[in-house]
Amino acid sequence: MTKKTYTGWQDPGFPESLQREYTEETPLLAQDGTVLAAGWARHTVFDYDRTRVRHVMRRKEWDFYQLSDGYYMAQISFANISLGGYASAVLVDLKEKKTLASVMGPYLGGKDRYVLPKRGDVPGTVEFKVSGAVFRMVTEETRRTLYFEKGDVSCSFEMERFPDQENITTVIPFKGKPDRYFMTAKENSMPCGGTFRYKGGETVFSREETFCVMDWGRVCTPYSLVWYWGNGSKRIRDAAGKEHIFGFEITWGIGDESGATETCMFLDGKAHKFDAVDVETFPKPDRYMEPWVFRSRDGRFELTMTPFYDHHSDLNILVMRMHSHQVHGLWNGRVMLDDGTVLEIRDMYAFCEYVENRW
Repeated sequence: MTKKTYTGWQDPGFPESLQREYTEETPLLAQDGTVLAAGWARHTVFDYDRTRVRHVMRRKEWDFYQLSDGYYMAQISFANISLGGYASAVLVDLKEKKTLASVMGPYLGGKDRYVLPKRGDVPGTVEFKVSGAVFRMVTEETRRTLYFEKGDVSCSFEMERFPDQENITTVIPFKGKPDRYFMTAKENSMPCGGTFRYKGGETVFSREETFCVMDWGRVCTPYSLVWYWGNGSKRIRDAAGKEHIFGFEITWGIGDESGATETCMFLDGKAHKFDAVDVETFPKPDRYMEPWVFRSRDGRFELTMTPFYDHHSDLNILVMRMHSHQVHGLWNGRVMLDDGTVLEIRDMYAFCEYVENRW
């Protein structure tokens, strides 16, 4: 790791962002459901009162965990999307480009059933049994344990957390819609080990090679939504040979980012905030497997992803559609921390997805 100053690519087309940071507890919604806070925080300080959401059938809540060692990927989630919801587990072989296991426990009539907690970054237990599926997450100060079971599928994982680990929690509003918002918390840089068992086999994830990211969401959005989401973690060493854990989170394209962007780096569990990011070439419709060049407006994030797998999914049911290209690859380039330290990133496994949803 070295210190230097440089200026990167600038795009005047991006909206100006205040990057307003919240450090104290603050209510998310007024009594009438309008958004009171728009910005970001290092912990989930936005007080979420789900009874204040005006459009209950547009309220969606989820706890989603994605873990990978660059060869295999597991996704474990529980969601309440008001009309219903689900508990699910998926295992994907990234190199062979195929899904090894996929199970879901769906339910109808979510609303006030299976209510997820108000915060995802404090000690506590989430446990639900639905349609034959068991979902359990136990959060402690320095670890998380995740368990899922349904039929022939069972998995158990343990994640390490840094003491007082920081995340990036953002509230993104929507222009002209004062009672709509997108609030998520992304916590990564969590070394993770465990086993995913399924009919015909099992996959063991090593703590030395595997990282998990938590995607915690509490939203009330318009019907149509588009976003990019990229995330990854990696063990690196400084000039003295000391090991560190580096990670990043980039999400954009969702709503009004004038209060903050969901763009952040992490080093040993501490957040380093930077400005808006975009990709140089729009990947739709047929350029997903070409290199993705990412540059931030402030020049602190300049990485290129060379894809090796497009995990494409398209769930189209009546008036709902969830269409995703989650592209996995190796990332190279450089980034700058808050103190001006520049990290050279080499062959870092991570992903970025482009999603179009109607839900």
